[in-house]
Amino acid sequence: MRRLLDTTSPLDIGPFGPEDARPGTGHRPLGALGGLEVGVWEMEQGTADDTETDEVFVVLTGAGTVTFDDGEEIALAPGVAVRLRAGERTTWTVTDTLRKLYVA
Repeated sequence: MRRLLDTTSPLDIGPFGPEDARPGTGHRPLGALGGLEVGVWEMEQGTADDTETDEVFVVLTGAGTVTFDDGEEIALAPGVAVRLRAGERTTWTVTDTLRKLYVA
């Protein structure tokens, strides 16, 4: 039997990091795939810096950019797929609440 992964239900939104008030983020694991976590992550409008883990994601809804420490910038919109590598420093700028499906 196939199982439906719920990628549309509301997420509990909290601070991006321990000291951040905004933008808020939330995530929900949906399952595992070969030892990797599959889940949904959402970020409200705003800008936040992050240190990445190994991840591939596809944007489901929203818009913004992710800028890497080497200056590369990727426009984020529904359908865009991105590969993040552990240790990369990024800046996320979200202009319309962004939701992604990730494998990490």
